[in-house]
Parts: sequence; structure tokens; C-alpha cells
Amino acid sequence: MSGALLKDLRDLSVTVLHPSDTDGESLVSHLRRIGCRVDPRWPIPEEPPEPTDILITTVDRDVHDQVKALIKKFGEPKPAIMAVVNYENPATLQLVLEMEALAVIGKPIRPFGLLTNLVLSRNLLLSQRTAAERIRKLEAKIAGQKKIAKAKSILMETQALSEKEAYESLRAQAMAKRISMEQIAVAIINANELLSFRLKGD
Repeated sequence: MSGALLKDLRDLSVTVLHPSDTDGESLVSHLRRIGCRVDPRWPIPEEPPEPTDILITTVDRDVHDQVKALIKKFGEPKPAIMAVVNYENPATLQLVLEMEALAVIGKPIRPFGLLTNLVLSRNLLLSQRTAAERIRKLEAKIAGQKKIAKAKSILMETQALSEKEAYESLRAQAMAKRISMEQIAVAIINANELLSFRLKGD
């Protein structure tokens, strides 16, 4: 394993939801040997442990609802989920799917299988977080464009400007004040709403 990859794994905060039996102790021991920061929890906590980059949980119908409820409480971005299963059958796989697990570890716990799934889960986690950040930035950009469009409409209506003139006015004000066009747009929208409110009051 490359030094860089090992360092990345050592930066991970891993929460383990598993009884303190032979498999549970073996799982925690392997994770600590890899170098992960491990937080073993049992019984299932009511509140999500923070920080948690990867959540490794036993798949057991008796605690399944508790695990799902805990996963829902994690803020965004949620941790990568790894499921620990005793055996594979349709019922077990259904529980794994409901958890939205990115990887599955079979019992008995083996170092190689654990390491492989840990690397895959970490990479999927990073991909998900990158995509979520890209979406967040895109949504913010669209929201900003809507505010600028609304401010342009206000200037066009109140100052009899063309669309191009309204845009240039916004840009000039933003440059003069050394702030973004979106901030200028918000100020214009707020001022217009305040004026409209006062006129209605009169």
C-alpha cells in the first residue's frame, strides 16, 4: 500500500456499531492496526457520533430500525456506510440496501477484505462529497442569477433602462463598492420591497 493512501486512511474517523464479541473486537483491532481513528459504540447510540467519516455497522434485524434512525440524524454530507453481515440471503441484502451501504464486509472479519472495502468506501465518499459541493455551488450560482435578474427588472421598470443598461448599472455599482453583483442585487431588491411597503402603508 502506498504511503499516501495509508495516510489518507489514517485521517478517517470510523464509528463501529457492533456488539463487543469476537467479530466486533477483531474489526476494531484491524481498523486500529490500519491506523484509523476508531470509535466503537454498542448499544446503538441515540445521537450520531461526531466526527464520523465512515460508519461500519452490523446488519441485524433486531437493531435495524435504530441504525436507520441514527443514519438519518447525520448531517450532510453523511458518512459512508459499510455493512457487516453474517451471511447473504435476500432478507439480509434488503437490510443492506435500506441502509444505503457502499460496501459489505462478511464474517469472519479478514484484514484484506476490510482494507479493500475501506479504500473503496473512502473513494466513494470523496466522490459523493465532491458531487454534493458541485451541486451546492451550482444552486448558489442559479440563486444569484435569479436575484440579478430580479434587480435588473426593478431598474428597468423604475429607471426606464434597457436590459443591457440595467446590467451595466448593476456591474458599475458592484465595482464601485467592491462587492459582488449579487450583493448589489439583494440591496436593490430589499430597497424596492421597503419602498413598496411604505407606499402601500400610505
